[in-house]
Amino acid sequence: MAHGTLFLIPVPLADEAAAQSFTPYLVDTINSVKEYIVENEKTARRFLKLAGLKTPQSELLIHDYGKHNRDAGLKEFFKGLLAGNDVGLMSEAGCPGIADPGADIVAEAHRKGIKVVPLVGPSSILLALMASGFNGQSFTFNGYLPIDKIERSKRIKELESLAEKNKQTQLFIETPFRNDSMLQEVLKSCKPTTRLCIACDITAPTEFIKTLTIAEWQKQVPDLRKRPAIFLIFHA
Repeated sequence: MAHGTLFLIPVPLADEAAAQSFTPYLVDTINSVKEYIVENEKTARRFLKLAGLKTPQSELLIHDYGKHNRDAGLKEFFKGLLAGNDVGLMSEAGCPGIADPGADIVAEAHRKGIKVVPLVGPSSILLALMASGFNGQSFTFNGYLPIDKIERSKRIKELESLAEKNKQTQLFIETPFRNDSMLQEVLKSCKPTTRLCIACDITAPTEFIKTLTIAEWQKQVPDLRKRPAIFLIFHA
């Protein structure tokens, strides 16, 4: 029996950005798939409704891959795929597998010889890089930096050094409630001529994306509290 296909279905980055995130192929795909592996069932069901799902949601089989359900292994998630059913993989926001635990599902699909098809959709990492004006041919996404202030400052200086030495864009993130302290640490740790791009609320009506030198940012520090943000540093 032929295996099903694992479709990687992007989810809007902001509630107000649903319409600009959908493609006709994505809409066609969700109306042909009746089984999903998701990071958050409530978010996933809301997204499917916004995207134009015509299948009654009561007919869907949804596997919750939230952080409290990952210890049981992946076997249950692959029964449908191995039986020939197509399955959609969705993260909480953005693209599955990019800074997302869904990468484990994708890796297992490859091990089992299951076809993986990524759909076009918003990635906050790539959108921030596109809008930064920094090097898009050589870049590194570093995820979360250390919480400890001393270690965090040390890591920021390391990334700045790599950016300058390799002419490479360095990207990193922080939880929204720590954004302001992260920004203060970047402004304190980096050289005045290093360039910093702050990209927050990407695709939302409140979207803010701006690139300035550290010296310039020190004169106009934005309020980033509770706003999802990505920080990018570069030194030409």
